[in-house]
This record gives sequence, C-alpha cells and structure tokens, in this order.
Amino acid sequence: MPDALSLIVDTATLYFRAYYGVPTTLVDDQRRPVNAVHGILDMLARLIDQYQPTSMVCCRDDDWRPAWRVELVPSYKAHRVELVGPDHTEIEGVDDELARQVPWIWDCLDAAGICQAGAAGYEADDICGTLARRAAGAGGRAIVVSGDRDLFQLVADRIQVAYVARGVAKHELVDDAWLQARYGLRGDQYADFATLRGDPSDGLPGVAGIGAKTAAALLNSYGNLDQIMTAADDPDSPMTARMRLRITQAGDYLRRARKVVATADLDLPQLDDVLDPARADLSRCRQLAVEHNCRGPMTRLLSAQSRVGS
Repeated sequence: MPDALSLIVDTATLYFRAYYGVPTTLVDDQRRPVNAVHGILDMLARLIDQYQPTSMVCCRDDDWRPAWRVELVPSYKAHRVELVGPDHTEIEGVDDELARQVPWIWDCLDAAGICQAGAAGYEADDICGTLARRAAGAGGRAIVVSGDRDLFQLVADRIQVAYVARGVAKHELVDDAWLQARYGLRGDQYADFATLRGDPSDGLPGVAGIGAKTAAALLNSYGNLDQIMTAADDPDSPMTARMRLRITQAGDYLRRARKVVATADLDLPQLDDVLDPARADLSRCRQLAVEHNCRGPMTRLLSAQSRVGS
C-alpha cells in the first residue's frame, strides 16, 4: 500500500494566480468579478486529480506580516503595506476585486469539505511547513503547493514542492535532485541560501556582494550558515579576507534574517483533513455555485474528490 499523501496548499499563491490569470470579465449576476473563485476551484480539482492525495489542507495567511518578523527585520514586506482608516491600519496592498473574492473562496472550500488551517500571528508558509513536517514525521508523504521559492526549504526525503510559478498546468515537482540541478543545494540549505542572497519581493536585502552563485558556493564549501559565520571569524579558514569582512559586517542581520526566512514550527491541533467527498455539503455547494456563477468549477472540484482512490 502506498504511503499516505498530504496535499498542503499555500492558498494565497493560487488565488493570486487565479485572479491575474483569469479575465475579470467573468462575473456573477451582480456583475462582480468571480475570476479568482473560478480559477482556484479548477486549480485544486486539477491537483487532486493529478496527485490523488489522501488528505488536503488549504493554508491561510492569518497574519501576512507578523509583528515578530517585522521586529527582527523592519523592512520585511514593508513595500507591500497600505495604510487605511483613521488609525492607519496596516493591510497588504491587494486589488479590491480580489480582496472581495477571498471570503467567497473560503466559503466554497468549506462547503466542499476541504480542510482549512491558519494560526494567529503566523503566515501560510508556517502552516505549510508545520503540516508537511508532521506528515513526513508520521511516515507519510507531503506535497506543498506554492509559487513561493522560500518553501523549497521544506524539501526532504518525504516532502516535495509543487512549484506553480508558471501555472498549475505547467508546475514543476521540486525535490532534492531538482534543487541540486537548479541551485547546487539541498532543501535543508535553501533557507540559509535565501538569507544570504536576499529576496527583494519580501523586503530582505541579503548580504551586499553576495548573489545566488556566491551564496551557493559558500554553502557548498561550509555546509550551512552557522559554519559560514564560524569560518568568517576564523583567521585560519580558507575564506578570502573580502568575503570574511562581508559576512562579519552582516552578522547581526544574518542571525535575525534567518529566523524571518525559516518557516516556524507550530503546535497546531490535529486536523480533520481526510479528503472525502462525503464531507461536502452539496446543498451549500449548489447555492454557492449559483451565487458566484461557478457551477462548472464547483462540479469539477467535487468530481475530483470523488475519484480519489478509485
């Protein structure tokens, strides 16, 4: 019997891709765009059909910019901030038409019986990482669905990433062999790689003068960030004087940024995440399919669930 497979979804990745990939001319009876709802239901149906998971969780960003990460690196996602209201409430700058559709998406997934998970003060990445490690630790396998390269850090013997940056239909299944071919690294080195290289999309500057090739070379020479920093402090190490200076000057940033980049390991409750078509509230599904003009995508999602294991 094959190992149990958990499909763990970075949900925002899919609804952003759906919103920008499906025309906003797709509307409901009130002329409101429902393109993100359509797109994500079809994406999930395709993934379920392809991977036939025994369980599935759609992970939420209950806090897209946690205060504890901002405290460590104040520039973290700062360029995405939009201040609204008299008290200058901080929100992520998301298109209003997409923001309106997000609750509808969660309603549709709930009606279809698909498990959702989030945690106050944490991002979907943290939920994905916790659940993937949990599944692998229990002897199963996990596929994490995301367009975020930071989640490559989760890749291990029993954990892969379905990388959907080019779309769900053209996604790549990332494992250690893929990472070695692309970056010359293992999954357990990727967070240190991202910390050294930086990530402008997340407001993480990295270390001046260290790009992807240099970061990979350092990790191949020394193993991990701790050993790189130890070598930088050791005058007898083979590290060049210029590189030693770069690393030591960035030491405080590196110690803080690696905690920002790494997915947190959370004490989440056990989830009822079995993918079972009997969990769907068919009456509610029909109601939402009419309300959001998504009869076809809802039917395809429910049909995909019914084919699991058949």
